[in-house]
Amino acid sequence: MKEASQVIGMEATWGGGGSPFAVSWRKLMMWIFLVGDALLFAGFLASYGFARLASPEWPERSQMFHLEFIALMTFILISSSATMATAVGAAHRGDRKLVLRCVLLTIVGGVAFLGMQAYEWTSLIRAGASLHANPWGVPHFSSYFFLITGFHGSHVLSGVIILGILAARLASGRAREESPELVGLYWHFVDLVWVFIFTLFYLI
Repeated sequence: MKEASQVIGMEATWGGGGSPFAVSWRKLMMWIFLVGDALLFAGFLASYGFARLASPEWPERSQMFHLEFIALMTFILISSSATMATAVGAAHRGDRKLVLRCVLLTIVGGVAFLGMQAYEWTSLIRAGASLHANPWGVPHFSSYFFLITGFHGSHVLSGVIILGILAARLASGRAREESPELVGLYWHFVDLVWVFIFTLFYLI
């Protein structure tokens, strides 16, 4: 009887009537998307690492980047992750005003990061860097840099747009209860990826 009840319970769970992992389908789909995206970024970064190890020389970071400026960019993005985490916590407590305020602060952080990244790109391009040229030595360094940071920047831009939609829904009272958490998962992922990019391109 016990085994039969377990089988019936499993059929009810996996037969479409329940959530096998005790999460909503939206959250499950978000996790699946993030895992796939993480593998894509991992492939890009692994390729960059291989190219760097295979090259006899590599451009000096201090010649190309203003590291204090990059550190400020990183601080702003990490701070926006903190405001997003606060928004998620407020959503769990039902404090919609604080959720909206923190989401707006997160948008400000994302926009500031994108603006600073655009300034950095402009400085490098004016110095002669492109997808096919690098005035500081190894040509394919610029290719990897623009590809990976640009791909990440597109994720930040998408996140800012999604946050804007979430803010509008919060202001009108039409946001789902789990929406801040779903957007928070994406935003934290974007911030985490930047930590790896920052480490590989600017620190090592």
